[in-house]
Amino acid sequence: MKRLTAIYHMLTRVLYGIASFALTVISLAMIGVAGFDVWHAAEASEPLKYAMLDGIGLVVVSLAVFDVAKYLMEEEVLRDRELRSASEARETLTKFFVIIIIAVTLEALIFVLGAASKNLSLLVYPAILFGVASLMMVSLALYLRLSSQAEEQLPSA
Repeated sequence: MKRLTAIYHMLTRVLYGIASFALTVISLAMIGVAGFDVWHAAEASEPLKYAMLDGIGLVVVSLAVFDVAKYLMEEEVLRDRELRSASEARETLTKFFVIIIIAVTLEALIFVLGAASKNLSLLVYPAILFGVASLMMVSLALYLRLSSQAEEQLPSA
């Protein structure tokens, strides 16, 4: 049974490593596409403002994808032990959730800049996205508060 468990753990590490590598490649490709789109707009003598805003949005998403890839590599592949305590689990989940919150907030900011330059009535959608990001932050704070209180009530081992 120990051998089967060891094989399973090795397989999961390999799969997480492959996923992390694939996400890193996708992230780099997105940055390349963003640069290409801006270059193409400049070559075609199109207004650069919209191409640059789209490029910034793509780079922001690519950084969020890269952060997820980094998280997978650090937490699932390179980490030599499983989560042993509630505080470790809370810390890991917090890192991951913060990555998502940052990506959503940055995307909302990019949408605000794009909407403000096109049509002010479009500002409703980025405002909703900012609201979602705020709710995510409040949810994370509530989770941290409740989980730390629950951990304090656990008997010490």
